[in-house]
Amino acid sequence: MSWFSLYIMMLHLSATETLSHPRELPPRAKNQGSHMISSESAQKYLWKYGWFEPVHWDSSRRRPGESVENVAPPDATSLQSGDDSPSSVLDDTNGGLKPTLSPRFVGALMKFQEANGLKVTGVLDKDTREAMSVPRCGVPDRKFTEEEWPDDGNTGNGATTMQKKQVTVTTTPSRVSEWVRNSQESDKDKTRPHTQEGDHLYLNLASPGRKKRSHLLKVGYRKVAFSKPTVKWRLLGEGYSVWLSIDQQRYVLKLAFRIWSEVVPLNFEEDLVSPAHLIDIKLGFGTRRHLGCSQLFAEMGREFAHAWQLGDIHFNDDEHFVPPDSEHGISLLKVAVHEIGHVLGLSHMNERTSVMQPNYTPINTMMALEWTDRRAVQGIYGRCSGRFNTVFDWVQEVQGTRVFVTYFFRRSWYWRYENHNNRPQQRYPRMVTAGWRGLPKADIDAFLSIYTGDLKLTLFFKGMQYWRYDNENDRAYTTAPDGHVYPRLISDGFPGISGPIDTAFYDQRDQNVYFFRGRNVTAFSVKDNQVISGYPKAISDVYPAGTPGDHPIGDLDAVYFSFTHNNIFFFKGLHVWRLANYQGLPVDPRLPSNALLPRRPINEQWFDICDVHPSMLFMPGGV
Repeated sequence: MSWFSLYIMMLHLSATETLSHPRELPPRAKNQGSHMISSESAQKYLWKYGWFEPVHWDSSRRRPGESVENVAPPDATSLQSGDDSPSSVLDDTNGGLKPTLSPRFVGALMKFQEANGLKVTGVLDKDTREAMSVPRCGVPDRKFTEEEWPDDGNTGNGATTMQKKQVTVTTTPSRVSEWVRNSQESDKDKTRPHTQEGDHLYLNLASPGRKKRSHLLKVGYRKVAFSKPTVKWRLLGEGYSVWLSIDQQRYVLKLAFRIWSEVVPLNFEEDLVSPAHLIDIKLGFGTRRHLGCSQLFAEMGREFAHAWQLGDIHFNDDEHFVPPDSEHGISLLKVAVHEIGHVLGLSHMNERTSVMQPNYTPINTMMALEWTDRRAVQGIYGRCSGRFNTVFDWVQEVQGTRVFVTYFFRRSWYWRYENHNNRPQQRYPRMVTAGWRGLPKADIDAFLSIYTGDLKLTLFFKGMQYWRYDNENDRAYTTAPDGHVYPRLISDGFPGISGPIDTAFYDQRDQNVYFFRGRNVTAFSVKDNQVISGYPKAISDVYPAGTPGDHPIGDLDAVYFSFTHNNIFFFKGLHVWRLANYQGLPVDPRLPSNALLPRRPINEQWFDICDVHPSMLFMPGGV
């Protein structure tokens, strides 16, 4: 049997099951000590990853008829002039320093040292060598693209790289923080219009050509974004990994896309049937020269993968990729999440906890997007928004203490919210039917948690009926301990209240349930089991506007008492109102009792409650 036939057979085996005895790692996939970073290879490293000057990376993908060559030439010194030569590098390899004749190299080295939190010496010392030997992403740390070049008035193809103004896109910690602060200050404009230009969508920023470079860095550069809400991806059949089964590869990639979809208003859909030109993101594994790519996976830098904005992702299959639950090897999930960030438009960030830091870190195997990552990608795509069917705090007694968890319901999905982090728990949303047995599978109107004396009721409403929930057994009752059969008509359990209702909440201050329908609200006494005299009333009379003209009026989506905020919130559409005075001193003594403060967007009060594509809820090969 020929070597080629054997290789094809191995590929076939990897498509059906994980190799029981992984192949021996090639020499370049094993640890390279910092001693392998010579003066010459350090120059190549700095050239390749943009530390001499930004790299024109996103336009370097191979097109039909183009030759294949790397962005950084094999001999970086060929791009230098004068005294910029390997022999003139400031080097302490043998413990002695020789004077430098290469200020460009020293400058690039100092930038690299500063960005990596090293002592800025301009010397190729041990710490710098170790930083350069760390496994990393193949995307340059400093790059610019056609889209990020200011308009120089040249609309033809004759403009050269030297004619273009280079825009540095490396993000240092201070710069990220400054940019995120600026983006937060303009949160009122998160719904700002976009301008479509070809297949791209640009943020509605003024032309960078008319602004100073320092301003471009503050606003986070001119970013390009996907121009549609659903982005299709596919793992290429000719690009399977030999380390994991196909199902495992697809599962991990789906999980990586889902992690991003949980923080941005984009749906990622795996598409196995559409023509290739309709697939937005193509992913594949390869070695050295691979998949027709212009960027080969070479020994220098130990690159695990590389990616392009709005384009392809390639993984270096000379590395031993493993699923998320493995303690050894390279986490495919971590690498995939990082590379998807590049596809979405993010550059490297020198934040230790960011998934967009260029170097691979084996710690923290549980992937989570930190605050910086979330705000950075939302600076491109905006925040998620949407209306809710109901919102509530699930209250339970644990060793005599009341504890609560907040839930948001939308259509057939629900989110569990972490109030201490002010974001949903990972791997949400989930299907209502998967977490709440016996309830309607979608469009629940209201939730009530009634605690008064010995009476403890957890109720869900939809249409003309309501369900009582068995907290202890985590399912809806069919027959409750009091003998009532559920679901039950609202009018039977709450005389004088007829369904359907818009929403309801239990007010602990007076132990009444308030039912909302249209523009009216009706107070129901739990103690007396009857409607309180004088109701129904107009919502605007019971809960008047604190600011004239700023009131939901009626047709509310949800009314929610928050234990976290110790206040009542009124939801309608994409906005929320809260009471000026629930308990304690009023915000403004001049405001009437129960007045509603001015509305604000829901996504400025509760962050990152995002839909995901239905295909992300059912993933093969789960581990």
